[in-house]
Amino acid sequence: MSARDLITMPRLGGPAVTQYGRYAVYSVTFTDEKTLERSPKHYILDLGRPGSQPVEFELGLSGHSLSFGPDNFLYFVSSGHTDEEAEKRSRVWRVALEGNGNVTGPMLVADVAGTNIAGFKLSPTGDKIALWAEIDRNCERFGCEPKPEPTGSGRLYDGDGGFYRHWDSWIDPDLLNRVFVFGLEDGEIVGDGVEADGETGIGNTPTKPFGGSGDIAWAPDGSGLYFVARRADGNEPTSTDLDIYFSDLSGAAPSELTAANEAHDSTPVPSPDGKSLAYLAMERAGYEADRMVVQLRDLETGDTRALTADTDLSFGSIAWSEDGSYLLATATDVLDVPAYRIDPGSGEVTELNLIAGNEAHIGNVTPLVGDRVLFTRESIGVPAELYIARVGQKATPITDVVTSRMGEMAATVTTRFSFEGAGGATVWGQITKLDGHEGKMPAILYIHGGPQGSFLDGWSSRWNPRVLASQGYAVISVDFHGSAGYGQEFMDSINGDWGGKPLEDLQKGLAAALERDPQIDGERACAMGASYGGYMVNWIAGNWPDRFDCLVQHDGLFDMRSFYYSTEELWFPRWDFGGSYAEASETYEKWNPVNHVDKWQTPMLVIAGEQDFRVPYTQGLQSFTALQERGVPSQLLVFPDENHWVLGAANSLQWHETVFAWLDRWLKPQEEAGEDEAQGARAQ
Repeated sequence: MSARDLITMPRLGGPAVTQYGRYAVYSVTFTDEKTLERSPKHYILDLGRPGSQPVEFELGLSGHSLSFGPDNFLYFVSSGHTDEEAEKRSRVWRVALEGNGNVTGPMLVADVAGTNIAGFKLSPTGDKIALWAEIDRNCERFGCEPKPEPTGSGRLYDGDGGFYRHWDSWIDPDLLNRVFVFGLEDGEIVGDGVEADGETGIGNTPTKPFGGSGDIAWAPDGSGLYFVARRADGNEPTSTDLDIYFSDLSGAAPSELTAANEAHDSTPVPSPDGKSLAYLAMERAGYEADRMVVQLRDLETGDTRALTADTDLSFGSIAWSEDGSYLLATATDVLDVPAYRIDPGSGEVTELNLIAGNEAHIGNVTPLVGDRVLFTRESIGVPAELYIARVGQKATPITDVVTSRMGEMAATVTTRFSFEGAGGATVWGQITKLDGHEGKMPAILYIHGGPQGSFLDGWSSRWNPRVLASQGYAVISVDFHGSAGYGQEFMDSINGDWGGKPLEDLQKGLAAALERDPQIDGERACAMGASYGGYMVNWIAGNWPDRFDCLVQHDGLFDMRSFYYSTEELWFPRWDFGGSYAEASETYEKWNPVNHVDKWQTPMLVIAGEQDFRVPYTQGLQSFTALQERGVPSQLLVFPDENHWVLGAANSLQWHETVFAWLDRWLKPQEEAGEDEAQGARAQ
């Protein structure tokens, strides 16, 4: 499996289903092997006929955000137009789609002059549609005249409008993601629309940078709209206080349902009978990695119960069963992301065990009529495929987007292992290597980001263990203290201890992996990671300097003081280090990699993206300067058009080629590296 294989692997999107669950549609993104250009194809699948094959269909325009309405038309967003002379902007369209793939349309649903529609959600009654886009916070209608351009190119901020930059974008404080509701007549919007968030807006809905349609939910009778927002004011960079609001669509200020909780509230999901609202909430304000507990609110009385308070799981998604008798949810649990059934009366949580063997990573859970559930499942070995199951029974795969293709590539095997980590805690890890490989394999220590995260048993298009193992390496990942899936106390333990217990776990985990698998050559080893993983690589360079032959550091924190004063989401360092830099400088400096540069000696590849505002690319420049000053062999790879991740296909290929060459240079004898290059050339 080459880097090009990984990058051009078809990518399955989440499904959309018709009202009664007979048909599902899904999109697959394909990447041209030569040009690396990406384009989607769309498929319809008859869920009522076991064994039926997906049928490709054409929308007539390049579209995304596919969703069935109660009228069974398929709605989508597209920036194209049937009229080549039309102004280029995103609009909402619909088509009539038959089970055999026949399409009538596209037909225009929503087009607002001067506005790029970002997304939509149809009311269950079919007579209204919620549209969202970037709109001036002072606009009373969807699509205002643009404000005058400033005299020059400068951006002026006064500090009371929230973020001035976020993730990978400079912020215009007057612009917010805002939701407006329009009537629908014969499949077209009517009227000027009603602002769901009041006259001046509250904050971004959907939230930025990663919010989506899950931030917005209709009341089952179409009488109002629930949505999530965080106030866009001067406190925004330090606040995790997302709240759930309800608009009765009158244009009046919406009701703030979760005002009593100053921490995170999100994912509103009303019950099918409209009597209850389930949602996810954290307890501690300012902590983005607190446990997500399922809440249940009686919409008549306002009484709210923490439904899963007695379960030490942090839930990431929730949905009501079709009949409203239970909730379906997902949560990380020791390298897996299983699906669970939650009783709304007792709060009892039951793992569904949908897959024979490891659950791996289950997502996009969609309840269907007849106690069935549609979902995606991925693992380290295979990207996402679509599955269907009856609750309480094992699932059946119903797509083969990539599975057969993966079978044509060199097989890898992933083994889970545990060991006694820092403080005597049980810590888990995984080893991925070629199946049937003869001889020793150099070791790669993979260090995940977050830090409250995990590499999990899941597929990744960026940090992919299988493609690295296919180059002849044994990939070792360790869920050190602070990782997700082991209870909240284990996750909290990294706070104020970034370079302590996690480093001890990595040291013990590498030793445990080498003891478990004698095929791994611990004398040839490299450590690599991104974000917090990149921080840990910098920390290892000065605090475990003689262990590795090479290091790969991507978007890593190098100097905690300059990081604090240049990052955007300030709640993150304030929680993990006990306050601002001025308030807790001793803790920041205790775990500051720059204070140990005098011991740096290991060759390091440094990678950064210029559009990364989370860990600004200057952190990478600083670490490269330190390496160059000390005469340590080093390389610097900077992407001018990438953020905290590497998303572009050509950039991803360059990333992998650069990393593979760096690893080969330090871990493989020259004759072995030369043979690998020859084999790679023959494979191409």
